[in-house]
Amino acid sequence: MPTLLQSLLDALPAERHDDARRRFARHQAVLCDRLGWLYGHLPGHAAWLEELLAGTGRLMAARPAPLRALDAAREADPAWFCDQRMLGYSAYVDRFGGDLRGVAGRIPHLRELGVTYLHLLPFLRPRAGENDGGFAVASFDEVDPRLGSMADLEALADGLRGAGISLCADLILNHVADDHPWARGARAGDARLRDFFHVLPQQEQAAAYERTLGQVFPQAAPGNFTYDQAMGGWVWTTFYPFQWDLNYANPALFAAVAAALLGLANRGIEVFRLDSTAFLWKRLGTDCMNQPEAHLILQALRALVDIAAPGVLLKAEAIVATRELPAYFGAAGAPECHLAYHSTLMTAGWAALAEQDAGPVRAVADATPPLPPGASWLTYVRCHDDIGWKHLLAEAGSMARLERIAAFYNGGAGYPAGIGFQGGAATNGSAAALSGLDKAATPEETEHALRRLLLVHGLALCFGGLPMLYMGDELAMANDHGYLADPARAHDTRWVQRAPFDAARAALRHDPDSVPGRAWAGLVRLVGLRRRLPDLAAGTRCEALAAHDPAVLALARGARFLGLFNFSGRTLALDLAEFGGHGALALGPWEQAWLDRATWLAVAASDEETR
Repeated sequence: MPTLLQSLLDALPAERHDDARRRFARHQAVLCDRLGWLYGHLPGHAAWLEELLAGTGRLMAARPAPLRALDAAREADPAWFCDQRMLGYSAYVDRFGGDLRGVAGRIPHLRELGVTYLHLLPFLRPRAGENDGGFAVASFDEVDPRLGSMADLEALADGLRGAGISLCADLILNHVADDHPWARGARAGDARLRDFFHVLPQQEQAAAYERTLGQVFPQAAPGNFTYDQAMGGWVWTTFYPFQWDLNYANPALFAAVAAALLGLANRGIEVFRLDSTAFLWKRLGTDCMNQPEAHLILQALRALVDIAAPGVLLKAEAIVATRELPAYFGAAGAPECHLAYHSTLMTAGWAALAEQDAGPVRAVADATPPLPPGASWLTYVRCHDDIGWKHLLAEAGSMARLERIAAFYNGGAGYPAGIGFQGGAATNGSAAALSGLDKAATPEETEHALRRLLLVHGLALCFGGLPMLYMGDELAMANDHGYLADPARAHDTRWVQRAPFDAARAALRHDPDSVPGRAWAGLVRLVGLRRRLPDLAAGTRCEALAAHDPAVLALARGARFLGLFNFSGRTLALDLAEFGGHGALALGPWEQAWLDRATWLAVAASDEETR
């Protein structure tokens, strides 16, 4: 270990050695153990590990002073992101502000809403041509020139930090674009770079894997392998033919990805959404998802981050069943990601609306384990991606039930204006459209749609975690069918919920008679309530209480909070004695009430608290 530590220290000025020694001492056991499991059997492992620490030291030396100060503050308060005052927001750069400088111009909008965490969807230079909405990354060192420059990114990160907002970026771990320098070098015959990818010489080898693999996009991109003549074999391409899966069995690839992460952290990125984490390790005879080695990779990355940039958070994008989610927080003594999407909660909220029965949410709440210290769920209502109903199978009990829910949202006769995806097994649409606003033709239908929109957001805000808003939901933005006129996007219905930010609707946000104004006011009020309720912090005990009416979700948090949610179109008369209290409460169709169990009165907020 002294040699490894010295490799780290050699790149750092003497005044920073004590901090580096302390962090290394705390995290080296996990780092070396996980990397030993992954690569210790390979020749030259000790020398490779020394070079990995030397490279990490060089990146630590380059870390700007304001970010080092942030590291120190967050080391002193490692659960800073679990506070009930945290609020996330997710957007595409071009859709939200046109470019990075335009996003900086939206900071006042974010502050007014109460946002403390901004996730900007892929903004690094993407593949030329089709690029999966930017998820086919062609460079980790360049911003998409349409959106600005690295200097613009650093300026935006500084401006957000000054406003109390942490910048989150995607780091696509599973693959790069087929025109990334690594892929171009591999095609040109660079043997070192060829080993960054999975290339099978024979089609029969690919077919052997295919027997147990699923398909992410069975209609748009069937299969998991693509023949590439220059590579002389079948390249593993889980998502699209132009996205080449990375080979984490190669330690040089791991080191390259770790350097890319820490380099971006030095640009001011404070949170990394680690995309496609479930797919990182390949094993014949399995579905190649959630393999044990994927967790070893993430734990090793976490250890490096904790040594080099402890102010940075890692977020697992693992859209998996509830029972598989806790693994992404890590094992005892080996933390993994700080945050993980609670995708089944999101799906269950929409399922409960469809069935007018809170049962799916109660089932998810019952199956959700307590959070480990210093970790948080990320709760959300909608995002840039589809709603995949199959992930709720354990709670729903049958695919037939989920297919009925999908049919309800995907162009049925009811209020939702959703669009099917992947043959109907998934749903796209904005939160407002799925809540009924796009079809609302009367004041009553509009009122009920707004209540549904606020109901699912209320669930995300008080379930327990860091709640994330998707751009435009605060203004009840509608579906955008303009993507159908763009040949590059018309095949992908996910673009229906990726509308440009509607500045005209934003201008109406304080108009109490407008739909955007009513959505804004209702959501800002809920955010304000949440901010003043410590029981809603991540990690506080969450329990779904029994209720005699199946449409009622009674969610108890901590010692004092009780949220009551009516997932039906009926008016319900509730006796609070059913939940251990006193008095009665009427909940109108799709209404919610947040109560203080000390008084059994509705929680109230002042104007100052709801700003």
